Amino acid sequence: MSDLIITSPSNQRLKTLTALRRRRAREESGMTLIEGYEELSLALEAGVLPQSVYYCPELMLDPASQLDVVTDVAARGVDTVQLGRTAFERVAYREGPDGFLAVVASVTRACSDLAVGPSALTLLCQGVEKPGNLGAMLRTADAAGVEAVIAADPVTDWGNPNLVRASKGTVFSVPVCSDSTAATVSWLQERGIALVATTPDTDLDYTDVDYTGPVAIAVGAEKYGLTDEILAAAAYRVRIPMVGRANSLNVATSAAIVIYEAVRQRRGR
Repeated sequence: MSDLIITSPSNQRLKTLTALRRRRAREESGMTLIEGYEELSLALEAGVLPQSVYYCPELMLDPASQLDVVTDVAARGVDTVQLGRTAFERVAYREGPDGFLAVVASVTRACSDLAVGPSALTLLCQGVEKPGNLGAMLRTADAAGVEAVIAADPVTDWGNPNLVRASKGTVFSVPVCSDSTAATVSWLQERGIALVATTPDTDLDYTDVDYTGPVAIAVGAEKYGLTDEILAAAAYRVRIPMVGRANSLNVATSAAIVIYEAVRQRRGR
């Protein structure tokens, strides 16, 4: 581990870290942030090698064991820097930090860079705005064995620190990409992947579709849902029955419901 210890919150290196909270800085540098021991550990298991790791033993839940992560990455040539508590809390972007912050390469991939199997289960998120929703869908995708998650006409980037946090680091374990809606539809059609679009404007329940072949489940923006372009390209338009007063579910909840119907059917197969 490095002998360097930064205690001043105004240190120039820390200003560079806080700049990565802005999308423009992430896009210009090609880097983003991972905060949290659990998130960093998952990213490391997925093969991510950080550019640098900043740590604060005073904030760690179990320094005796968790410092092994710092030792391991330092042995692999990663720049490691210890921060004082005040300095770390200045660069942390969440409440109650646990003493780990890493700078890693952002995920930048187009549909053409994705490789999926012949019976792939994929998730298409069109125009989803909230990083927390995309992160939650990534956690579901990771748990359900979804092969890829595509952001069509994305409003946010995969490197958004709040998305990384909400995904618990699964943005690095699940193949993800960003592309235009037109390019996404073409990619699906070229591979014979049936598009299942979620919408309230249909009489077909989501349980009445066969998900055992290659299929992409599409969910849309929180306020407006899927666009006509996606709906026109869909092999099926499905709805989740609702009997309450609210006319819609949270987009991440909707995605999870349909994804696990696909998992149920595939297990039966």
